[in-house]
Amino acid sequence: MMNVELVVFDWDGTVVDSTPSITLAIQQACGDIGVAVPAAEDARWVIGLGLQDALSRVAPNLSADQQHQLTERFRHHYLSRYEQLQMFPGMWELLHGLQSSGMPLAVATGKTRVGLDRSFELTRTRHLFATSRCADESEPKPAPKMVLEICAELGVSPSSTLVIGDTTHDIFMARAAGASALAVGYGAHAAEELLAAEPLGCMLSVNELENWITQWISK
Repeated sequence: MMNVELVVFDWDGTVVDSTPSITLAIQQACGDIGVAVPAAEDARWVIGLGLQDALSRVAPNLSADQQHQLTERFRHHYLSRYEQLQMFPGMWELLHGLQSSGMPLAVATGKTRVGLDRSFELTRTRHLFATSRCADESEPKPAPKMVLEICAELGVSPSSTLVIGDTTHDIFMARAAGASALAVGYGAHAAEELLAAEPLGCMLSVNELENWITQWISK
């Protein structure tokens, strides 16, 4: 059993099934402004980074005006499908069970604060999390700052913290902060890529994730 005193969740692709919508919004935005449309695999890979970092990677060397246009078109396409987004089946029960057991929960995400607050309202999950950090109010992943700030705020050592995410950005963030990392393979990055980053494991469903937590975490 692991002595975990805090669980930090990524959001997109981990809690909410938003990877297809984000991927398509990136591709549509690139097409709108006339730059090369990235392959779906490349668009998925940048999910979890801060928005500007993500868009700069799929469409490098843009002028400031083009960057602004790309950002606006991405938001347009993403928000057009926003109300359809849902949590992964079983995720509500997992989060509620952990929180009810006394385990503090937090979110570290590449979303903006406005975006995360909007998603909290959509999923009605704000009350389940003790705190959260977003890419526009800290350093984006894979920098460790979001995890370190969350730990400092809640008075928990990074060494007693478990980060759960669907990208290698989450794993590298956790490692840099001195926290443990557990991957989920149902989001943006493939299980093989996640395992190569050496998390504690890679869960392929929310049910597997719940079983792992039940088996390995004590409080």
